[in-house]
Amino acid sequence: MPKVRVHNVTISLDGFAAGPNQRLDAPFGDGVGWGEDLHSWFVSAAQDSTAGRSGIDVDYFTRGDQNIGATIMGRNMFGPQRGPWQDESWQGWWGDNPPYHHDVFVHTHHLRPTLEMAGNTTFHFTNEPLKTVLQRAFDAAGGKDVRIGGAAIIQQYLRARLIDELHLVIAPMLIGRGERLLDHLGGGIDGYRVSELVGSPTVTHAVLVRR
Repeated sequence: MPKVRVHNVTISLDGFAAGPNQRLDAPFGDGVGWGEDLHSWFVSAAQDSTAGRSGIDVDYFTRGDQNIGATIMGRNMFGPQRGPWQDESWQGWWGDNPPYHHDVFVHTHHLRPTLEMAGNTTFHFTNEPLKTVLQRAFDAAGGKDVRIGGAAIIQQYLRARLIDELHLVIAPMLIGRGERLLDHLGGGIDGYRVSELVGSPTVTHAVLVRR
């Protein structure tokens, strides 16, 4: 049966997925640069995977793409803008050929037309309820799993108890303030257990699954 999965979401030791003041020139907020301490493991794992090298981080990194047929993300993950779209020139962080190569559903209060990109990536912008979007994603996935991305949207799907598997990567650093991944969950974290806890030389990988 297809699953709802989260992969390669990196948090600091004090639980932050991003620092404060996320914006175009600082996508992960003040003091958190892409490829630096928080995400350096991800960049290295991607490079090692491309080069055919193996390792703990590479193994977890590559699992994030296995059997994924559709992705759901929040607007904050799609881009830095807030509020109504000033124009529709922004097409995501990933250039003309995003790495998804399937349908991506972007939760937003401010809709815009469907965006078709190279490599069979299509962004759909929706303000529908979580379960409606999830069903659309399952339909698009054609029997494969659906991946959830972006801290705020992961929180919403956890609160609704819709996530089957959650892979967290804990980096040995402190951020202090910003966006904490596991806040505001209420009872949404109930019913999960840690099925894997594996350390590499750079980070610790934790996988949470339903009991």
